[in-house]
Amino acid sequence: MNLFNDIRALVIDCLGAMAAEGALPQGLETAAVTVEPPRDAAHGDMATNAAMVLAKPAGQQPRAIAEALAARLAADPRVASAEVAGPGFLNLRLQPQAWQGVVGAALSAGKDFGRTTIGGAEKINVEFVSANPTGPMHVGHTRGAVVGDALSNLLAFAGWDVTREYYINDGGAQVDVLARSAFERYREAHGLSPEIAEGLYPGDYLIPVGEALKEKFGDRFLNAPESDWLPVIRDFSTEAMMAMIREDLAALGVRMDVYSSEKALYGTGKIESAIDTLRGMGLIYEGVLEPPKGKTPEDWEPREQTLFKSTAHGDDVDRPVKKSDGSWTYFAPDIAYHFDKVQRGFDQLIDILGADHGGYVKRMKAAVAALSGGRVPLDIKLIQLVKLYKNGEPFKMSKRAGTFVTLRDVVEEVGADVTRFVMLTRKNDAALDFDFDKVQEQSRDNPVWYVQYAHARIASVLRKAGATLDVSDAALAKADLGKLDHPAELALIRKLADWPRQVEIAARAHEPHRVAGFLTELAADLHGHWNKGNDEGSLRFVQDDPATMAAKIALARSVGVVISAGLAILGVTPVEEMR
Repeated sequence: MNLFNDIRALVIDCLGAMAAEGALPQGLETAAVTVEPPRDAAHGDMATNAAMVLAKPAGQQPRAIAEALAARLAADPRVASAEVAGPGFLNLRLQPQAWQGVVGAALSAGKDFGRTTIGGAEKINVEFVSANPTGPMHVGHTRGAVVGDALSNLLAFAGWDVTREYYINDGGAQVDVLARSAFERYREAHGLSPEIAEGLYPGDYLIPVGEALKEKFGDRFLNAPESDWLPVIRDFSTEAMMAMIREDLAALGVRMDVYSSEKALYGTGKIESAIDTLRGMGLIYEGVLEPPKGKTPEDWEPREQTLFKSTAHGDDVDRPVKKSDGSWTYFAPDIAYHFDKVQRGFDQLIDILGADHGGYVKRMKAAVAALSGGRVPLDIKLIQLVKLYKNGEPFKMSKRAGTFVTLRDVVEEVGADVTRFVMLTRKNDAALDFDFDKVQEQSRDNPVWYVQYAHARIASVLRKAGATLDVSDAALAKADLGKLDHPAELALIRKLADWPRQVEIAARAHEPHRVAGFLTELAADLHGHWNKGNDEGSLRFVQDDPATMAAKIALARSVGVVISAGLAILGVTPVEEMR
């Protein structure tokens, strides 16, 4: 049940009736007509812009349309009043019964309350994390992993067919650096002193890899030339790092459906096929780019290169795909990889990338637009930095990694649930402060605790009421919800009713942080209502009269239903009691 959609459907029906009677022209486009909460709650329960958006195409004054529409809306039994404001905005107040029905709907739907089919079962690929397989995941990867996983949950809840994908960057020079670093640990396993030269990976996490190499290969490579051991140790080390990364993701509660390898694109003709497809469109040519202003990018050369005419699809400049020496730029395999996703039949693509990929956005969107004929949209979400604090000081170093704080460090310190929720308290493109002390505080300033406390309070009142009342959802849904007529109770229900609308907004915008924000607001309303009950006995959930208590417990449980559903999208387990 989405009450806002239901009232919007009523508005559209009334507009259709007005057109049938000749009060409006036939065939008016109503896609821009909205029904949403007014900016000022004092103005009503809902507001519609119908008269404002239809006035110009109808050739009428918006206030005249609003007044005629108000008269029709007021005739519906769900509508208590319809008032025209300003030049033609229309504010609606609903009858209590309309709001009370939301409680019953939430109890009947349970965990599926708010679920929608707006995705239309379209296939959507969400690529996220995609960390280089050179070591354990750091805190920046942690945020990207959480955003990608929660977004995938959200899109599935809203009706999309979601595939979670990890792109293994195992085709570049960084895996050779990994192999050389692992080789030093292999030497160390044989009792030799490792030579961790500048540029190699110093973390202790490679010590077990060196020992595993010794166990498998003995001393076979100790005195062998690099050309003999590099490819073998590179593959072995990459597999070991990916096993570590999978364990890190599991610790965070993240699972992937697909792991794709960059290395698998080389020597298979896939890169050539993608570039040839663009060439067939007249989008590949030989040329020399103008020198860039400011910082010189790594793929610019002052000589002729093979270029992709990305400016034909919205980019600022054309982009090299092959260097003057005939080798591919880093962009070429990325083009091939996204072409592969298009060929797999996805209707939409989403990439979750670090903030340092900002210059990558336009060129990749241009490539996907060209290769899909404009059919497949690509949304790229950039993840801003996470700043860690502990004991009031910046927290920067992990002994295990050598140079950074790992995902595992964070999860072991505060737990996966806290980590996930906090990572979703800000929009992905805003920097985030993660204070190890504050995220474990038991105060309203800690949104994780505040939301979990609301759920635990509801669980506690259900346990108490369960001594004298059937508190199953099925039984509570049959309660006399007409008893929920206090303004404070109706206000709490109005917040509940906004949940399905917020799901749709968050899913369409690809913004899972909206779910965390909504849950924080809902928890605040629940706690506020609880506190009012301390002063006004009639608002308490547990009452002497069984029928009255059943209705009030139904309200509490419906809040719990929404909190639980929202936390499931975030990948957080709701708690039944606080310890």
